[in-house]
Amino acid sequence: MSHHSVLCLATSRAQAEHIVDQLRLARFSSNDISALFADHGTTRDFAHETHTKAPEGTAAGAGTGGVIGGALGWLAGIGAFAIPGIGPFIAAGPILAALSGAAIGATVGGIAGCLIGMGIPEIEAKRYEGKLQEGNILIAVHTENHDEMDRAKEIFETAEAVDICTTSEKPIPQPS
Repeated sequence: MSHHSVLCLATSRAQAEHIVDQLRLARFSSNDISALFADHGTTRDFAHETHTKAPEGTAAGAGTGGVIGGALGWLAGIGAFAIPGIGPFIAAGPILAALSGAAIGATVGGIAGCLIGMGIPEIEAKRYEGKLQEGNILIAVHTENHDEMDRAKEIFETAEAVDICTTSEKPIPQPS
């Protein structure tokens, strides 16, 4: 996973699918794009198959063949999991691996803990977590350089995504 990410919130399924389509057209790899959303009744139509094990609070369905429909089906991997006290979520892409690790195994951390691990300040991570619980869809793109970050931000802005944020664990090399 790269050390640079651009994140946004989509407020609807149509907007999320449009953003993913635009990222694909901009030649971002499906392995670098993540989507995360709460598995409420209104988002169940995103997933044709989920494997949620809420009582255990562990990652479930990761790598077990769950399928997301539409543009989100292009993303690498999908998993359904539950976070104790927060509820069921569906994730696709690299964020699934991060969430199915220690952040989910321990009841402390959850989504905010994963986002903090991606370089998002704690207050912002908690705000994202709350907005996900309200039904928004988090889309993250892992990038290798400043040009890719700019392209992803432009796609998010053009699609009218909200709460666009960038993270970087190391300085981004500027073009010469």
